[in-house]
Amino acid sequence: MDSFYSEDELKALGFKFIGQNVKLSRKASVYSPEKISLGHDVRIDDFCVISGHIEIGNYVHIAASCLLFGGNDGIVFEDFTGLSSRSAVYAESDDYSGAYFTNPTLPAKYRHIIGGGVVVKKHAIIGSGCTILPNVVIGEGCSIGAMSLINKSLDGWKIYVGIPCHYVKDRSDDLLEMEVKFMEKSRQDFIG
Repeated sequence: MDSFYSEDELKALGFKFIGQNVKLSRKASVYSPEKISLGHDVRIDDFCVISGHIEIGNYVHIAASCLLFGGNDGIVFEDFTGLSSRSAVYAESDDYSGAYFTNPTLPAKYRHIIGGGVVVKKHAIIGSGCTILPNVVIGEGCSIGAMSLINKSLDGWKIYVGIPCHYVKDRSDDLLEMEVKFMEKSRQDFIG
């Protein structure tokens, strides 16, 4: 048996949208697939949890043991992005101030959920073991070092690292030229 779902099995799961060449591990957990869109050439590896409103673009890799909690506010991974292993993305979180209870076993009136969508812009890459908190936009082409905490929006084409993450240096945007060539070749291959 293949370790990834077949195309027919993916369609049967009931995703909002499912593109071509999607590789979803049979060992991943998907909650509310009707709220999840997976673009073309997406790969989601073993032991990932994907829940809530999530939109994943084209040519995106979610590595093993990643957690995506989209809730109602949602998570967006634009094209050519990646999330390295053991990283977690939260579009919603409990209020940890002590003024409220903090777990889903309690009625909503006793909890305070802090939410805000998370957007990972095109060509951004997130290193292993990172945590992304609600209401964050990771700029186009960002590179985030392993074990970083992202608790605020980040400017594009920069490298960040740390807890909380901080700017280290600029990142080259040479890959934009590669993208143009890759997409031209892909169109030519598609046309025949």
